[in-house]
Amino acid sequence: MPRPLGELEDAVMTRVWKWNRPVTVREVLEDLQKERSIAYTTVMTVLDNLHQKGWVRREAEGRAYRYEAVSTRAAYAAALMNEAWSQSDNAAAALVAFFGMMSEEQRRALTDAVRIVQLPETPAAENPASEENPGSAEDHGGR
Repeated sequence: MPRPLGELEDAVMTRVWKWNRPVTVREVLEDLQKERSIAYTTVMTVLDNLHQKGWVRREAEGRAYRYEAVSTRAAYAAALMNEAWSQSDNAAAALVAFFGMMSEEQRRALTDAVRIVQLPETPAAENPASEENPGSAEDHGGR
């Protein structure tokens, strides 16, 4: 399971995820320099480390590389949540505590997510006890 990204790794990956395209060290450097003083070689080392850890893939372009995210920020966050949850000796209690920390907006997002992943209900034609099936025992008083 993934370890949380370090502060600088996260700053670099935030740009890679946000731009959602192959990026160069120079592009990341120039954007990071709007916030902090940082050297080209530092960004190059961070991107190389992220490549070694499997967070980005790279393709040679001349003497440099273009880096692209292997997965989404959402997948990263999900993996971190799953890892943290798996460390609990009481999964239900961990979930209750987690839900208790959520904002109303996060609860709505959770409700939407659960709705998306729930399996569809069995169609009425396949359920012999459904109201739409006139031959079911329930519709005929158990006869």
